[in-house]
Amino acid sequence: MAVVTYLSLWIIPCLIAFILIVATIRKVPAYEAFVEGAKEGVGMSFAIIPYLVGMLVAISVFRESGAMEFFIDLIRPALHAIGVPADIVPLAMIRPLSGTGALGMTSDLIATHGPDSFIGRLASTMQGSTDTTFYVLTVYFGAVGIKKMGDALKVGLLADVIGIAAAITVVTIVFS
Repeated sequence: MAVVTYLSLWIIPCLIAFILIVATIRKVPAYEAFVEGAKEGVGMSFAIIPYLVGMLVAISVFRESGAMEFFIDLIRPALHAIGVPADIVPLAMIRPLSGTGALGMTSDLIATHGPDSFIGRLASTMQGSTDTTFYVLTVYFGAVGIKKMGDALKVGLLADVIGIAAAITVVTIVFS
């Protein structure tokens, strides 16, 4: 464990030193290249702000309007029939939208049910088995100006559904 702690202290400074040494060998003006990259990053940040605001507003409206609770109540009997706890559905729905929101829900589920409970283990596994599809599409596609993202959205959501199904299956097999 001490080796990992020691390495974690030195990995970033060593990486920076390595980049500077390579830049010097290749005669690249490292500071000027850094400043130019930072300028591009600031410009890109301003370009994606409208996309991020739109996504966050949509998430808030969906949660605060009661639509999520209505949907969960609607599918609760089917979930019970296949042995999936309804408490996990909000996490499965929010995870493709917001990583921070999903992490908050995972923390709440673990605080409520415990880290060693079926729901705690399932929430943790789902958190690592899926991605923030809408966030990724919003940020990266918005940053480069891609307007037609329908196929990428379909594939991303399919991957999320498969990740959720795999998490439920694996946690059920391993921990039940």
